[in-house]
Amino acid sequence: MTTATGPVSPAGSAGPVGVVGVVGTENPGSRGATGGGMPGGKSGRPWLAHLILMPTALVFAAPLVWMALTAFMPDTDINRYPPRVWPSHFTLAGFARIFTEDDYPRWLMNTVLVSAVAVAGHLVLCSLAGYGFARLRFRGRTLTFALVMATVMVPAQVLMIPTFLMFRNLGLIDTLGAAFVPWLASAFGVFLMRQFFLSLPRELEEAATIDGCSRLGVFFRIVLPLARPALATLTVFTLLGAWNDLIWPLIAISSEDTYTLQMGLATFAGARHTEWSALMAGNLVATLPLVAAFILAQRHFVATMSFSGLK
Repeated sequence: MTTATGPVSPAGSAGPVGVVGVVGTENPGSRGATGGGMPGGKSGRPWLAHLILMPTALVFAAPLVWMALTAFMPDTDINRYPPRVWPSHFTLAGFARIFTEDDYPRWLMNTVLVSAVAVAGHLVLCSLAGYGFARLRFRGRTLTFALVMATVMVPAQVLMIPTFLMFRNLGLIDTLGAAFVPWLASAFGVFLMRQFFLSLPRELEEAATIDGCSRLGVFFRIVLPLARPALATLTVFTLLGAWNDLIWPLIAISSEDTYTLQMGLATFAGARHTEWSALMAGNLVATLPLVAAFILAQRHFVATMSFSGLK
């Protein structure tokens, strides 16, 4: 008798997906169908996929490479015609400019603060709301969730003026609060967490309840640790949105002391002159935290996407 154990669920929640027992002897003729070639018995041409994906990757990577090279390029090379792809010599003048002559460090700290509060609020509020819609039974639950999801169909531009008037009455205009409050929760975050919680087995929560664990104890001790892939995915999306947001801060913030990073970088590009070395250096520094966050959360991010596809 041979026993094969199924792979662990990508969510890391309930152990093996399934256990299949096989009784009898192996058919020698079936080895070529399952044991040889590509995994799963599929015969394909991986070089064809690479041939298609590599040019596509180069197209997406070209602007990033140009940005990185321009950040280290002297002004004489930037303004040269025909343009140079590779710098004649590397220089840190652009980085020195943004960190010594401008308010770039302050803009960076403002953006870090706004993004941190946005991510923390998003994870807490969306996970609680998603768990409530997934597990709690109350009157009007379906209608309430439908109303939450209906807000996705409303364009953000339609809400900007009402939000501005509301923030002005609250005294939040021209403060960092005006930048991060709209990012504290979203219908997408509630939907993502709800769908993930629905995929978790109820038996784990029922066992914890029998052992005397409260509803909040079950949520924080059992459910949230299992929801790390969904939380990592939500973190990446929220961080990207809050970090790169420009339109709403332009409306709600006017003082340079409360500028976010994207607002500050926009000042480097003028109608008559653009400081390309400083602009590209600032963009490069602004991109590094996002790349690092995605690399750290990539394993959980891919697991969430794969798990959603299986479901």
